[in-house]
Amino acid sequence: MSEPVTITVRRKVKPGREAAYEAWLKRLTEGAATGFPGYLGAEFHRPGPDGTYRSVFRFDSLANLEAFERSGFRAAMLAEGADLFSADAAWERMTGLEFWFDPPPGTKVPQPSPNRMALVLIAVVFTLVLALNLTLGPLMSGWPLALRVLATVCIQVGLMTYVIMPRLTPLIARFIYPKSKTL
Repeated sequence: MSEPVTITVRRKVKPGREAAYEAWLKRLTEGAATGFPGYLGAEFHRPGPDGTYRSVFRFDSLANLEAFERSGFRAAMLAEGADLFSADAAWERMTGLEFWFDPPPGTKVPQPSPNRMALVLIAVVFTLVLALNLTLGPLMSGWPLALRVLATVCIQVGLMTYVIMPRLTPLIARFIYPKSKTL
């Protein structure tokens, strides 16, 4: 089973080298897009007051991300850009199910489109609740309401967490995380 993986990279760039860094970053992502399976896109954010650029890269699976990380292309690009960086990068890796939960306050995490997430969740929850009610409803007709709801919710959450969303998320990743480049 594979889940989409998001990598957030925070990097400080040497003063005066910002344009060269942005050109380097563009070459890196164009090479990833054309040369690596499972690459879902990237987005970039210019530095704020602290001078740190933030880049977000998405791959459809951990295996495809790791293949990119081990690639000669990436190693060559990092070597090429070494004189642009004023410090080592800070890396964060996240998998596809994390979008179900809000991070602690103050955590900066790239967020998928809330409207698109809501649309997907409405479709999935509606379909699953309808299917569970049609199949399990007759079997649980004599059960107390609270027990029927508890059983249905437990089955629904288990199916969504371990079966449906891990398989659906890679298929709809481009819809949830539309490709954008904001340099």
